[in-house]
Amino acid sequence: MVAFIDDHRDVYGIEPSVGSVGDSYDNALAESIIGLYKTEVIERRGPWRSYEAVEFATLEWVEWFSNRRLFGALGYVSPAKFEEEYYRAQNEQVAVAGVN
Repeated sequence: MVAFIDDHRDVYGIEPSVGSVGDSYDNALAESIIGLYKTEVIERRGPWRSYEAVEFATLEWVEWFSNRRLFGALGYVSPAKFEEEYYRAQNEQVAVAGVN
């Protein structure tokens, strides 16, 4: 999840809390996502009988969170759909500008 946040800071306007790349970032966003995960998966669907069961539940939740969850701040579309539309618009701007 943190890698996703690091890779998408520019897309979502997330600024590092300290200067250059590689320094500490404000981790409030990551902590809130971890809190959601713990509440929605670990606490509600437990008790867990194996690590494998937790891993599969985690994969299901991440897929839902990224691809099917409707997010109000993004206009009630999924994060994946929002990102797809963002890059489509960027590619259209490049095509209009005639840049290869």
